[in-house]
Amino acid sequence: MKVTWLITILVFLLDYLIKNYLRLNFSFQSLPIIKNIFHITIVFNEGAAFGMLRGKTHLLIVIGIIFLSIFYLILKSEKNKSLLFFAASGMIFGGAISNLYDRIVLGFVVDYLDFRIWPVFNLSDTCISVGAGLLILQSIHKHKKNPN
Repeated sequence: MKVTWLITILVFLLDYLIKNYLRLNFSFQSLPIIKNIFHITIVFNEGAAFGMLRGKTHLLIVIGIIFLSIFYLILKSEKNKSLLFFAASGMIFGGAISNLYDRIVLGFVVDYLDFRIWPVFNLSDTCISVGAGLLILQSIHKHKKNPN
């Protein structure tokens, strides 16, 4: 379980440092890294994914706290705990805590990764998605090994 908390802290700190640096130095700017393909675009997202629930910050904070609480209970109750499970859980926790922190402290989430074909997102969103994907793949793999 130590792996989970180590990854949680690393994800949170890295995303926190990136978001604050970009917010304080490049607000409302778009910096081309690979022109027309990948930019660092600083966006202040007052909603959830894809800007849904815009302006519902208090609701999103409550949902975030509920999600983290339920996910923690699932983490504690999991019987077959593997390194992959702990790592993926740390990615999800770190990402969720980072975005929740933004909502509580700033009133919005700082997004900055812009591939021009998808809404702007951040490292936390990436970690949540990759962590969830890894847990799904592990679950499918485990089910194939033990179908009963």
